Amino acid sequence: MVENQNNNQNQPRKKSGNKIIATAAIVGVVGGLVGGGVSYYAMGQMNNGQGNGAAQTSISSSSSKVSEKSAKNGGTMTAAYNDVKGAVVSVINLKRQSASSGTDSLYNSLFGDDSDSSSSKNGKLETYSEGSGVVYMKSNGKGYIVTNNHVISGSDAVQVLLANGKTVNAKVVGKDSTTDLAVLSIDAKYVTQTAQFGDSKHLEAGQTVIAVGSPLGSEYASTVTQGIISAPARTISTSSGNQQTVIQTDAAINPGNSGGALVNSAGQVIGINSMKLAQSSDGTSVEGMGFAIPSNEVVTIVNELVKKGKITRPQLGVRVIALQGIPEGYRSRLKIKSNLKNGIYIAFVSRNGSAANAGIKSGDVITKVDGKKVDDVASLHSILYSHKVGDTVNVTVNRNGKDVDMKVKLEGN
Repeated sequence: MVENQNNNQNQPRKKSGNKIIATAAIVGVVGGLVGGGVSYYAMGQMNNGQGNGAAQTSISSSSSKVSEKSAKNGGTMTAAYNDVKGAVVSVINLKRQSASSGTDSLYNSLFGDDSDSSSSKNGKLETYSEGSGVVYMKSNGKGYIVTNNHVISGSDAVQVLLANGKTVNAKVVGKDSTTDLAVLSIDAKYVTQTAQFGDSKHLEAGQTVIAVGSPLGSEYASTVTQGIISAPARTISTSSGNQQTVIQTDAAINPGNSGGALVNSAGQVIGINSMKLAQSSDGTSVEGMGFAIPSNEVVTIVNELVKKGKITRPQLGVRVIALQGIPEGYRSRLKIKSNLKNGIYIAFVSRNGSAANAGIKSGDVITKVDGKKVDDVASLHSILYSHKVGDTVNVTVNRNGKDVDMKVKLEGN
């Protein structure tokens, strides 16, 4: 159940032109989870209707990379914050306001109206929502920013508010709804600091981290919160029916934090904050459960987006869950039959898909792909995404305690 974040934002905010605009939450990509974007547009229409008016600073190529060093717990986080604060920006989603007004305009903004399309195209650009982003690379006269796809989704234009307070126009380089990632570019002359990615495979539960972003929008830009990693590789189900491996943290993540940085004590970005769990399925209020996309997966996706502008994924045609970190008591609930502690459990095999055609069955556990060990969904994706649609990969599955090697021809998504 998705909780509307207005419960935490009862006081309206004043924007330019003395227009009072209340805040509403943008829903993230995971069912039962709330994305960290903060939206102004629809509630602004309602008010109108009521009459209320230090690393990677020089990169020669267009590919990002994971740092070879990684930090464990310990020490103050001030130095870590200083390493990224100039690279964390506010991302502003702009939409054209319809010429209509009042409740008709509110209805059209929520449900659409083809009869008003011409006036919408010529309407004035106004802030629809705000989120966060991280400048991670400077190359070929451009500065590249990673953010969440849901932060810029549906935008007519995008702007970036830099750490120095300057607002500049940004271009959408590429976006991917499956991982909820997007890449923006700005003129390199505006880039004063870039962030460095750390290796998310070296993360440990209990490790100290900070979240840096713009909760509730740019008014609170460069806000930093501290917490620990609760789980370095938690598998969650998305609203599209896919599984995603994320970092779970209790660092405060609120609407507006989407696309911001989750940072280790070495000042490295080890995740991109994406969503939080607001309520359990029975309506119980939840605190301290935020999720970030691991940096290793972020690097893979942003490099592909910069290169091609989109992601074409080879896939096996299965639904899976990582065995790593699942308590023994939950295995029976999830109908997991295997006794293995690590590997990728196959919960469902698509009929006539690649895996089914190769003989893979529900209940099998993937332990290796191309001879490489896989313990979480991110590592599985990393190997699969290094291939092209139509390639054949060797998949090792454990079935009833025995390893079986199978040749699988990858299909496209």
